[in-house]
This record gives sequence, C-alpha cells and structure tokens, in this order.
Amino acid sequence: MQYPAPGDEWLARRVRSLLHPYQVDFDDDWGLDHGTWSVLRHAYPDADIPVVQLSINEAHPASFHYKLGQQLAPLRGEGVLVVGSGNIVHNLHAYAWGRHVPDPYDWAERFENAAKQSMLSGDFTPLINYDHLGHDAQLAIPTPEHFLPLLYVLGTKQSADGLTFPVSGFDGGSISMLCVQVGQ
Repeated sequence: MQYPAPGDEWLARRVRSLLHPYQVDFDDDWGLDHGTWSVLRHAYPDADIPVVQLSINEAHPASFHYKLGQQLAPLRGEGVLVVGSGNIVHNLHAYAWGRHVPDPYDWAERFENAAKQSMLSGDFTPLINYDHLGHDAQLAIPTPEHFLPLLYVLGTKQSADGLTFPVSGFDGGSISMLCVQVGQ
C-alpha cells in the first residue's frame, strides 16, 4: 500500500520543541505505520495533507504517554489534527478468525463501557492506570501499543472540550472500533 502524504518539517520541529526535554529524533526513512495510513487513506484519500507520525516507546508507563499528549495539546489550537490510531479493546488471541461473531465478548463490552464512563466523567486516571483495572483490562489490552494512542488524544483535551464517540462497534468479538473525538 502506498500513501504518499507529505511530511512537514516545521511541524516535526514544533513537535520536538513541545516534547522537550524528551529526545525526539527525526526519521524520514521509516515510512508511515499501518496504524497511520490505514486510517488516513479513508479520511484523506488523495494523501494531500502533511503527516508527522510519532512512534510509541512501550518502555515507558501509560502515565508518560498521557503526559506527552498534554504537552502536544497546543497543536490543536494551531489547527493540527491530532490522531491516535489504535483500539480500546484489541485482543487478537480471542478474535473470531473466520467465524461470524454477532456480539462482542462480555469482557470486551464491559471494558469498553468502563472506558467510556471514565472518559465521559473526565476522570482519565483509571485509563492511565489501566493495568490495575482487573481481568477485563488484561483481556482487552494484552499488549499496550493499540491502547496507548488513546492516552495521547485524551492528554490533548482541554476543560472546555466536549468528548464524543462518533463511531462504535466491535469486530470479531474482541476488537473495539470505538472512535473518541475530543473537541469539534
């Protein structure tokens, strides 16, 4: 798949400055991750928007990723769309490969509902500390790389921002397709 969106050197430098004192290295050889182009190719099929992608360092705790989202919050006021592509529930081990599963697994639905309630209440602490949320969270988030992008987006939320869920549903019983929108 080719998605030839241009980069933006100025924006990359702006991101680096916002994330200071953390080291941000530039790499224009890597290309876009499937979590980026697979979403943007539907929203911007002509690949005519500049894209700056951040890699997630899983060696850091979830609170680190939320804090980075807070540091990136000024970008929203500068007309930059901040996208966190992943899934609140993403368990491929439980996925119904080749089978039609009409309903999500009960643990997947419970975890997604708990996450939604946390977001709607404005208390993101349970999501930041998701590893303490019990068995449903362990099943919903067996590995963090699909969940952590949510914390970046939530970190950009300002007190006056609304929060909506414009897309929802499950695939294969264990993949949540819930879309979280902060602001307009």
